[in-house]
Amino acid sequence: MIAIPGPRSPARVVGALAITQTAGYGVLYYAFSVFIPPMARDLRTGVAQLTGAITVSVLVSALVAPFVGRWLDRHGGRALMTAGSLLGGLAVLAWSQVRTVTQLYLVCAALGIASAMVLYEAAFAVIVACFDPARRARALLAVTVVAGFASSIFLPLTGFLVDRYGWRQALVVLAAGYALTAVPLHALAVRGRGASAPPARRRAIVGSALRERPFWLLVAAFLAQTGAVAVMGVLLVTYLIALGHPPLFAASVAGLLGVLSVTGRLVTTGLQGRWPVALVTAAMFAVQGVAALLLPLAGDSVAGAIAGVVLFGLGFGVATIARPALLADRYGTAAYATLSGALALPVTVSKAVAPLLSAAVAQVAGYPAVMASVAAACVLGALSLVAYDRYGRAPERQAALPAEPT
Repeated sequence: MIAIPGPRSPARVVGALAITQTAGYGVLYYAFSVFIPPMARDLRTGVAQLTGAITVSVLVSALVAPFVGRWLDRHGGRALMTAGSLLGGLAVLAWSQVRTVTQLYLVCAALGIASAMVLYEAAFAVIVACFDPARRARALLAVTVVAGFASSIFLPLTGFLVDRYGWRQALVVLAAGYALTAVPLHALAVRGRGASAPPARRRAIVGSALRERPFWLLVAAFLAQTGAVAVMGVLLVTYLIALGHPPLFAASVAGLLGVLSVTGRLVTTGLQGRWPVALVTAAMFAVQGVAALLLPLAGDSVAGAIAGVVLFGLGFGVATIARPALLADRYGTAAYATLSGALALPVTVSKAVAPLLSAAVAQVAGYPAVMASVAAACVLGALSLVAYDRYGRAPERQAALPAEPT
């Protein structure tokens, strides 16, 4: 008799999270850019003020991340992610009714809280607790490969809805669609925490990690590379146009980053069976550094621009799957979400702040200086991971409790 996976079996968890992460990133993050032009007209404000709203969302999600991590370690993901999905849907619905920029900023703060509760950090905590190390990498890969197409799906979908119904009605449709998809999937497929580690043991693991150098090497590596990726994601199209390329070409080439991020994740996961995760990830970061230097040197040609974007794009999504793998491998699963939240705070702040700083640098010193800083950040990330790899696995991993379903 063939066993059929239960409603909260690991396979169902991966399938559900693949769907909810795609919808979550598409609605709660990527769709914002499509609404900027019509909101600017209706709210009579500038693009900079509107862009600041999504920055607020990212910063709030960073501030909330440590609290979310501690909750996940204690209680698991079902209640948190279900409530976060509902909050996200309600926040998008409230977004459709904003009349002032202040109201928009308040809505985006709510979006930031919801994002911390339902997006990758929470989803990865669920996966880490559900799967043993042998199957964890493929589970993470499956979720991130599907979710990697969030922008490819939701940017054109949102554009169609705005063109057909107007931006306010489009938000109503997205809010309903997201809530009706994510709330039941999180409630039915994600499990609550089983026998979690005693609080004293979690505190001991976290305290030991925060006192040792390897954890801070991880912070340095992912803070630097995440900032570099955020800068390229925001300024790449503008830089390619500044190099003399037509806007359509610049946008099309920049669009390769999403597809290439999936390719990079596949390559990285495949190489993990032969080499340590830290060294594979460091190599990808180093390639991104080379790509950032290539653009000022050869980016004014079609071939040079494409080559630079392709090389940088291969590492675009690598950090997403490397972070949970490195944390779980070194520190086990008992306090994974708490440590992940602690790591997410500075990394997410870097994601929010780095593009703003780079835009200021571009105005003062030009885009070559920005690309040089991006290259330096990628190299710093690579060197930090090489240094991290020299420490091996922490003794806390041996003492950590076995993985429990979340």
